[in-house]
Amino acid sequence: MVPITIRGLTRRFGDVVAVNRVDLDIAAGELFFLLGPSGCGKTTLLRMVAGFTSPNEGAIALGGQDVTHLPPQKRHTGMVFQGYALWPHMTVWQNVAFGLDVRKVAASEKAARVERALKRVQMLPYAQRRPNELSGGQQQRVALARALVIEPHVLLLDEPLSNLDAQLRAQMRSQIRQICKDAGITALYVTHDQKEALAMADRIAVMREGSVVQVGPPRQLYSRPASRFVAGFLGETNFVSAEVMGRQDGCAVLRTTAGVLHAGVFPDDLPDTGNVTCSIRPEAIRLCRDGDDREAPPSVAGRNHFPATLLEATYLGEIAQHRLRVGGQLELTAFELNPAWVDAPSQSLRITIDPADVVVLGD
Repeated sequence: MVPITIRGLTRRFGDVVAVNRVDLDIAAGELFFLLGPSGCGKTTLLRMVAGFTSPNEGAIALGGQDVTHLPPQKRHTGMVFQGYALWPHMTVWQNVAFGLDVRKVAASEKAARVERALKRVQMLPYAQRRPNELSGGQQQRVALARALVIEPHVLLLDEPLSNLDAQLRAQMRSQIRQICKDAGITALYVTHDQKEALAMADRIAVMREGSVVQVGPPRQLYSRPASRFVAGFLGETNFVSAEVMGRQDGCAVLRTTAGVLHAGVFPDDLPDTGNVTCSIRPEAIRLCRDGDDREAPPSVAGRNHFPATLLEATYLGEIAQHRLRVGGQLELTAFELNPAWVDAPSQSLRITIDPADVVVLGD
């Protein structure tokens, strides 16, 4: 296991800055994700770590060794591509062994390493099949075995699940994470799929327009986004415009069109006055019918209770999505897990929001 250190990494294509002075520290054995929309620079950054693209500025170190100007074959990295890149005329065994053949590994050692790699991805029974005789998920596991068989210091994965259907992607997430952890390998993984990153990563770097805008564990990025971009990119959220009125009992007190809102998460440099934007996740909104006498959780007693009107309800199986009007103008989306009711519009109800789930964004 080796750490990855990236300092001031920049890549320009003509007048376009694809990657803009990126700094990252990736721990040994970490499964680290680069997440962002198409064109944000994540694949270019991965290709610079792999050695396929040269940076204009900056440095890359693997395990403390500067590899910025080394060719790919001398970086001791394994790469898993989006399109698998398997040789169609070769068997699974031959595909996995290819990298060892290039490195002129002795036959006895090669056989042991190929067998070990195929066992790790549960593909040894398919060793004599060709790629066109395999499913998409099986081909992806072969591509992973081919990258692991050379025993790389770092594994690089470029959107490896994007060609699979939704059900197979969900299955492969846990398998790839387990394989990386069992191998004890440092992995850098590129995706634009938020659920994939949240489900698999130890930490995530969210990228936008060539820059890293926030780094952290999945739960922290989801529940404590630092900006409107991160909040909106990582799942659904409600953006609420508000005016700062002051602070009380560890909360920011805000004025909104629906009334006073208490926010438990806010920047250290929150101004005493001024306009801000809040993020409230739909699943953080608790719905009650008028007349329901169940008590609010103690942490929110007396705070963030609002009358609301149900405008629209959509049943989605495991959840129902409700569109609400709160006050005269504010509209919010709320999720009801394991829905017990999907009522007709215009029903009156109440909502409760824990201040800890109201995040004042930094931009």
